[in-house]
Amino acid sequence: MFHLGTTELVIVLVIIILLFGVGRIGKIAGELGKGVRDFQAGIKGDVEEVKVKEDKG
Repeated sequence: MFHLGTTELVIVLVIIILLFGVGRIGKIAGELGKGVRDFQAGIKGDVEEVKVKEDKG
């Protein structure tokens, strides 16, 4: 199996921050969160609510 320890995760996180920068990672995380919320709303059948949000924003 492939196991990552704490040290390896920290190293990977530092490399990602160096490559993309803190601001860009925050923007990507925000967009990912919005996508997940919209997906969950679509699954629940709140399609009309998602369409209204898209029109506003």
